[in-house]
Amino acid sequence: MKYSAAFIKTNKSAPEMDSINATLLTKAGFIDQTMAGVYTFLPLGWRVLNKIENIIREEMDTVGAEMFMPSLSPRSLWETTKRAEIDVLFEARGANEASRKRNDASYILNPTHEEVITPIAQRLKPSYKDLPFAVYQIQTKYRNEARSKSGLLRGREFRMKDLYSFHATDEDRQQYYDKIKDVYNRIFSSLGLGEDTVIALASGGDFTKDFTHEFQTKCETGEDTIYFDKKNNVYYNQEVAPEEIKKAGQSFRASEVGNIFPLGTKFPDAFKYNYVDETGKPQAVWMACYGIGSSRVMGVLVEKFHDDRGIIWPAAVAPFTVHLVGLNLDDARVAERAQAAYRHLTKAGVEVLFDDRPEASPGAKLADADLIGCPWRVVISRKTGEQVELKARAEEKTELLSLDELGKRF
Repeated sequence: MKYSAAFIKTNKSAPEMDSINATLLTKAGFIDQTMAGVYTFLPLGWRVLNKIENIIREEMDTVGAEMFMPSLSPRSLWETTKRAEIDVLFEARGANEASRKRNDASYILNPTHEEVITPIAQRLKPSYKDLPFAVYQIQTKYRNEARSKSGLLRGREFRMKDLYSFHATDEDRQQYYDKIKDVYNRIFSSLGLGEDTVIALASGGDFTKDFTHEFQTKCETGEDTIYFDKKNNVYYNQEVAPEEIKKAGQSFRASEVGNIFPLGTKFPDAFKYNYVDETGKPQAVWMACYGIGSSRVMGVLVEKFHDDRGIIWPAAVAPFTVHLVGLNLDDARVAERAQAAYRHLTKAGVEVLFDDRPEASPGAKLADADLIGCPWRVVISRKTGEQVELKARAEEKTELLSLDELGKRF
């Protein structure tokens, strides 16, 4: 993709925001803040988010079927589960009297989808022969945060992968639940977070009273404090850690990137969803849900992988593999070599962002490359002659290669 046609605009003079991820993603042109807790994903940001979600999708397809549920749901569904009054809900009604006369119903902007999926499951999967099954979606969610902060880490509108599983017994639910832990570990490894992500015990918050599990990534700027019980090899979120562990255990800062909830029969019971067993008798349906905040993951990646010049994206989620910088493009020979390199890499299937701007200074182009943070920078200029200069974003050393040698690197 050519920079001049890519709707990219960095802003290195943008004010510092309340988090590293918000500051760098804004300066580098990945996101734009619409209001507190709500962001537009610009083309660079949308490419990264799509890569994160495709990594998640690839693993989810091995354990469930993908679907897509609505952002709006009737308030009555939330009244059925006695969750209509929880404080994170956004309630939508007509904005003025004329609108309310047209439709005075009350709707919820969904922060989660148990209230939507459970009645669907009740209608479509009534028999023991239908169980177990699992479905997932990647959706935009809404939470009425009292104080939206930390950029993509705590927004009022955000992206989420949520998986829901339904089972005939709690034992079967537990087996699947443990399986998802392994799936999640693979996902976070593919995202570049595997070595620093642990499973911590936590409370269920607004959604369940049972013990739940959080996937917490070690991060100096993280919102959570995690305690480690070395003797029993157990991690705890601070809010559920036993006092003796808080006093004697090791602790570190972390950011939550995923969670899994054993919901029991709470939601099926609320909707009177039972399955019919082999003898024709109704039996309780067991349920669990499993979330990964894909936009939140994007923020955590920036919090962890950056330096004083900008972002350092892991290769799997970087917007482009190579940032090709053309300097001295007013020189026809240099411009042709830059175009040839762009064609060569693109033909080889390498994702390239080609900074072809004739008006930008060399310093601005190199600074933008560091700020945007693609894994590799390739520079072509009068100085490089018939060769190209290759540099890894996370390293300082450079090397000169021929075009053919460059193509063999990727």
